[in-house]
Amino acid sequence: MPMRFDILTLFPDMVERILGESIIGRAQKSGAITVAAHNIRDYSTDKHHRVDDTPYGGGRGMLMAAPPVYDCHAAVCAIADQSLGKDLAPRRRTIYLSPKGRVLTQDYAKSLLSYDHLILLCGHYEGIDQRVLDEIVDEEISIGDYVLTGGELPACVLVDCIARMVDGVLPEAVCYESESIACGLLEYPQYTRPAVFHGVPVPEVLLSGHHEKIDAWRLARARELTEQLRPDLLELVESPANTKKGR
Repeated sequence: MPMRFDILTLFPDMVERILGESIIGRAQKSGAITVAAHNIRDYSTDKHHRVDDTPYGGGRGMLMAAPPVYDCHAAVCAIADQSLGKDLAPRRRTIYLSPKGRVLTQDYAKSLLSYDHLILLCGHYEGIDQRVLDEIVDEEISIGDYVLTGGELPACVLVDCIARMVDGVLPEAVCYESESIACGLLEYPQYTRPAVFHGVPVPEVLLSGHHEKIDAWRLARARELTEQLRPDLLELVESPANTKKGR
């Protein structure tokens, strides 16, 4: 059963363009994952398809109203139940992309692989009526401590981060397990032809064919880069808890 991602948004074309390319696009075509974008405006009962209104109590900007968001979510759950089975509900999670949410990390993205169905809700304007968030959202996730104009880019980031760990998306698990952050260290430098570029040669050890020496060099460079650029990661890797886990 492919992992399913449903994205609730005011800009489905934007989401589809981003996630329809490269590895994630190919994964959809191969059937390894399913990604669908749903236009919240389609569930507005307003003749002009308005989905926003002024907030009670005053303030700047407009707020996305509860009814179209709720109806869009209900329709998506029904669609997923038909395609994946009605016993899916315990393995479904609805996530609101929000700067107030838990900050996304590689480890947390990996934990979300335990779900068969992720519904990602994208806010816009000044956000979404709190009542519908309280009713349908399981958690809020942020991709960083900054504010964007909407949740579409964070939703695409979340899909990309999770989907590349799904079986069948990449050739093998090592493709993502050995990369920066995922392995606990920043990735070592890599090189390809030509052997000399602008007078700088490829490190000699990489041309030696001696795999043990190459592995040792790569590990040393990874630790060196991590110490220089992200010493906080090195502290985590070398903490007693992670040492016991053999991380």
